[in-house]
Amino acid sequence: MIRGKFVVDHVTKHQGNFASVVLDARYDSSLPEDQRFAEATPNGKIEMSVTVPSVIEAFQPGKVFYVDFTEAPAGTSQYHQ
Repeated sequence: MIRGKFVVDHVTKHQGNFASVVLDARYDSSLPEDQRFAEATPNGKIEMSVTVPSVIEAFQPGKVFYVDFTEAPAGTSQYHQ
């Protein structure tokens, strides 16, 4: 598993039940945890579309989240652009 720490930069609500959420890599030089994360991922951004109202409300600007990346097992659906 790979873990990152991200802060909600902004949420844009669109017509209907849909929002765009943008999170940026978190770095506070006074926090040892953030210093460790910054060594591995000095910057980064996650952008996603969200359609569940309770999830949209959970992503408030300024809130900080851990993001865990766990590799999916072989044979699971793959997306190619």
